[in-house]
Amino acid sequence: MSEFLGIDTSGYTSSVAVYIAEEKRAVHVRKLLPVGEGKLGLRQSDAVFHHTKNLPTVVEELFERHTIKDLKAVSVSSRPKSKEGSYMPCFLCGEGLGRSVSAMAGVPLFRTTHQIGHILSALWSADRLDLIENGEEFLAFHVSGGTTDCLLCRPCEGEVLSVEEICTSLDLKAGQAVDRAGVMLGMKFPCGEELERLAVNSDRDYKIKISLKDGNCCLSGVENRCRKMLSDGEKPENIARYCLDFIAETISAMTEYAVGEYGNLPIIFAGGVMSNKIIKDRIVSKFPWAIFSKPEFSSDNAVGVAIYGYLRQCGF
Repeated sequence: MSEFLGIDTSGYTSSVAVYIAEEKRAVHVRKLLPVGEGKLGLRQSDAVFHHTKNLPTVVEELFERHTIKDLKAVSVSSRPKSKEGSYMPCFLCGEGLGRSVSAMAGVPLFRTTHQIGHILSALWSADRLDLIENGEEFLAFHVSGGTTDCLLCRPCEGEVLSVEEICTSLDLKAGQAVDRAGVMLGMKFPCGEELERLAVNSDRDYKIKISLKDGNCCLSGVENRCRKMLSDGEKPENIARYCLDFIAETISAMTEYAVGEYGNLPIIFAGGVMSNKIIKDRIVSKFPWAIFSKPEFSSDNAVGVAIYGYLRQCGF
């Protein structure tokens, strides 16, 4: 069996995975970094510390679930995005481990971005790696705590994917809006799943008009509106619903802009926020050809990073 190890140490999750090429199967383990009650995130120094503690645990669990016998390559996410200047110290943790394993095993080391890992994980889980294999252009959304990006993706020899930003959020990111609304309502970070469970019990369905600037959105108003609703005595269920409806309409508007610019290309939606069923259902109702990652592969994980190594080894 040809096996490919992937390592991803993002702002909030330590993740490792092995992709077994012949079986088209992935085994992955991830562990969230601890965030204090009422807090909305971590300093990078704290993230590095917690990754250092987490990595031995997730690697041990991975090897309990799958014994690697024929490692062909190691791949790591070494930075958040492909953009010049994209950097976070927490990615040094995974890169250091990957370099060590690569050297000890005598196999190639491939570096990619956290964002490309997300896109490849989503494509693989939706059984759409054919877009890469056939050299097709496609649109991709990466929507998480650190990004609300719409991207034009082109298969690229030697790098697997070339990614060009079409539009983004100019202030707050979608995942930040979700977490700020959730913490406001007394939830523990990260708040996505709990906010969704609360929102499904809402007695409201908000119709929201979105304003974009050259396809770019602004989401800071969501937090302000949710805070005002809370101070006015609005039900928590309705506050949660408003937050998610606003994000759903924003992503839909950005999608419409991208489709208007580039035509009806395949569209893949990746990132933790896109596992939300309320958001997904609204997008699919407007763009029925949309492709979504399976929920368990929407959040930060190393599966896409491992698949990157497989594709690089295959010559893509």
